[in-house]
Amino acid sequence: MYTVYILYSQRVDRYYVGYTNDLERRLSEHNRPKGKFTDRGIPWELCYSEVFLEKSAAYSREQFIKAQKSRTYIEALISSGC
Repeated sequence: MYTVYILYSQRVDRYYVGYTNDLERRLSEHNRPKGKFTDRGIPWELCYSEVFLEKSAAYSREQFIKAQKSRTYIEALISSGC
């Protein structure tokens, strides 16, 4: 099982979109300083997720969300809970 997830950081007022096969581990990684993009946003909060059976489907969904390049799209997705 693979999960597409959206994180939110109140600290930097930004969303982060990704996918993983272990959501709990991945969220923990995002919230641990390591010299990467997500460090400045710690703490990150999970605000949306979708589960897929296949890695390719999760990757495609992640890429689709990112391709929208739209905070409005992400916020509508989160509020709709789809």
